[in-house]
Amino acid sequence: MNITVEKTKPLRGIITIPSDKSISHRAAMFASLTGGRVVIRNFSNGADCHSTLNIVCLLGCEVQTPSEQVVVIDAANAYKNKNENYMLDCGNSGTTMRLFSGIIAPLEGLNATLTGDLSLSRRPMKRIILPLELMGAKIKHNAFKAPLLIKGAELFPVDYRSPVASAQVKSCVLLAGLNTVGKTTVTEEYVSRNHTERMLAYLGADIEVNGTSVSVKKSSLEPKDIDVCGDISSAAFFMAAASIVPDSDIVIKNIGLNPTRTGIIDVLTKMGADIEILEQKTVCNEEVGDIRVKYSNLKGITIEGEIIPRLIDEIPIIAVLATQADGTTTIKDAQDLRNKESDRIKCLVAELKKTGAIVEETPDGMVIEGKITPRGGCCTECYHDHRIAMSLYVLGLVSESPLTVNEFQWVDISFPEFLKLVTELTDY
Repeated sequence: MNITVEKTKPLRGIITIPSDKSISHRAAMFASLTGGRVVIRNFSNGADCHSTLNIVCLLGCEVQTPSEQVVVIDAANAYKNKNENYMLDCGNSGTTMRLFSGIIAPLEGLNATLTGDLSLSRRPMKRIILPLELMGAKIKHNAFKAPLLIKGAELFPVDYRSPVASAQVKSCVLLAGLNTVGKTTVTEEYVSRNHTERMLAYLGADIEVNGTSVSVKKSSLEPKDIDVCGDISSAAFFMAAASIVPDSDIVIKNIGLNPTRTGIIDVLTKMGADIEILEQKTVCNEEVGDIRVKYSNLKGITIEGEIIPRLIDEIPIIAVLATQADGTTTIKDAQDLRNKESDRIKCLVAELKKTGAIVEETPDGMVIEGKITPRGGCCTECYHDHRIAMSLYVLGLVSESPLTVNEFQWVDISFPEFLKLVTELTDY
């Protein structure tokens, strides 16, 4: 599906963003480990999270959906069929493949083959295979890419220093450690997303956080209900749009404000955005609140260092913001963007240039000159990457001429409600 975006009137109103994908993934996976019944409210409708849910079913859980976005998981019979070689399709979800690898690897007698679509099959899995093999995991792979054939085995605890600050690597190793006798520790250069640590603690795991190190011991998880907050990575597109479309004023309800995810708020604030946090509270060990954003004149900044893991998924939309900011914006230390659904650095630079942006690719990021008015009048590609697709859509909202985004259906991977919410903010 190709979609054409036209310059819009101000965005006005109150919207509720769909549920956090990172938390939804973990809620389903961790519920499967409790051996009991867990009710998950506000579960994500995105295709990625339903890949996780499908695998939970295949692994022996009874899954019910009594109402929209409510999922009930009964894990009484999970992981008990040792005579089957499970074929687990992870779709386009790197989170699903990497975290389930950590769950399955220490389960003796359980064999599984983890596959994915063409995009996921090209993404690097070496970063999780190496630490799991250090623990004694038995994994066959295709040059460190999917499919991954995992034979569950007794593992040994490790003290692992991760070469990248990655929530998926950290989570994979901690989940393996959850079923390993002894203490398993993961240390990062910077603190990456910590939803795994928070949810494991909420469910009663023996887990300890010390600076950039996290340790876990063999634990049983308690079956407790989980409420999932709104996804700040999805909210980022609307925060950005309201910041650059003149006279906009919006409120986004029930957004996760976990400090390891709020780098986008810090960047917007540093750029001079008019942004306010309302009604903050804690739900299931996660900070939650409402966000109000108004149009403002932005300025270019440098983004680098320890903030990068806190906004790695938001860099595509930050690049769009930078085209509308006075001065130069420099993004550094973001080389991991080259290992996402696409090479997001190369692809973003190519597509932004089509629209008239002044942008230079660097090995670990990009340099963007603002402020420009995107000329539009062209067709852009999303490279099967949902975040690039939505970022280009937002750029189209301020373009001189209509801007076309090809294969926009890839947005359904994470945010099928995106266009509906745009309409809510412009149809008044």
